[in-house]
Amino acid sequence: MSHTLDEWIDLVSDDGWQWYVKYLAGNDTLLTKAHQAGPYIPKAFAFEVFPSIVREDLMNPRATITALIDSHDDQGKPAMIWYNRKTRNECHFTGWGGSKSKLLDPDNTGALTVFAFYRHEGSDAELCRIWIARDLDEEEAILGRVGPVEPGRGVTFRAGVYLPRDQRAEERPRDASCMLTAGQIPNEWFYTWPNVATVVKLAIDRLPTSSEDPPDKRLIRRHDCETGIFYSIESAVVLPRIKEGFASVKLFTDLASTVLNRRKSRHGASLELHARAIFDEEGVPYSHGEESEHGKRPDFLFPSASAYQDGQWPVERLRMLAVKTTCKDRWRQVIDEAERLPTKHLLTLQQGVSPKQYAQMKAAGVVLVVPKPIHENYHEDIRPELWSLEKFIGSTRSACSLTIP
Repeated sequence: MSHTLDEWIDLVSDDGWQWYVKYLAGNDTLLTKAHQAGPYIPKAFAFEVFPSIVREDLMNPRATITALIDSHDDQGKPAMIWYNRKTRNECHFTGWGGSKSKLLDPDNTGALTVFAFYRHEGSDAELCRIWIARDLDEEEAILGRVGPVEPGRGVTFRAGVYLPRDQRAEERPRDASCMLTAGQIPNEWFYTWPNVATVVKLAIDRLPTSSEDPPDKRLIRRHDCETGIFYSIESAVVLPRIKEGFASVKLFTDLASTVLNRRKSRHGASLELHARAIFDEEGVPYSHGEESEHGKRPDFLFPSASAYQDGQWPVERLRMLAVKTTCKDRWRQVIDEAERLPTKHLLTLQQGVSPKQYAQMKAAGVVLVVPKPIHENYHEDIRPELWSLEKFIGSTRSACSLTIP
């Protein structure tokens, strides 16, 4: 039966439904020909939805379920598998039937996807319904309900409303020093939420050795740390309020809206601020958020907006950089920025794009700048053409001198 996205969301938002929402990575689909052929699911969530697979006495325990991919009129009989060997301790949702499955279609790499599981408390899920966002409008509609989603991470969502829960594995940074206890959080933050720049600076300060890392690793470490700090503050501030209960539905939904709006505010500025800090450390001159022409404001212009606006400044000694955490369907938004420049560089954390979409980007003059550790999520034919952040910095520093030769 066909549904609109709004109808589908209503269908899977009653009690009993638990969502896991993620951007499909290249290793989730068949883009990189990864052997697991199915999406990675955080172990904590997989164990909650399929308690029967929590079996250390069995090798790779699994549970099978009927899955309906409602967005594409497709279905499957996949299995949630816990690969519980010492060398591989993770869960994957696999067994989708290979290349015929819409979920594994390389063209859906980078698509925001909702996995909605229906289950009774204490038992395995009985049904999984899936929606793969088919365009930017559908992605925005889902994000409007669940809030921002980081590539490589996901969010959980129960009964149609997201609110913070105790820290899940997918929310924890790799560096334990980035998890704050309630006692480590400044008292004023319990009453006035810190702005994004403050949290980014705290992440940088808590990783003093990160400045010794190459730019790509530095960006990943700090962004991961800042994410952990943000969730730490959110849990410390919001969870006690939830446990108090609510006198009305409006109070509950108002709090949920506040939580999601804070997440959106952080998500919109976080990656830009981390990139700016690295440009400062690397001595790369830039203008951030300044006008190029006709009211357009690229995220970064190198060496400066004034140099860009100087008609005598050689085009080959200018750069622009757009910053978008995800770029599927969003990359087109940067084409008209900085009209003087035929090449648009785009920094993203998205974990893969399909060859078809990459060809469209390339034809439009968009060059992807992707932190080196993420390159493995891209198709093998695309990887050699990706720019690392370190390569972008080196090229920009040498090209954008501050004086006209």
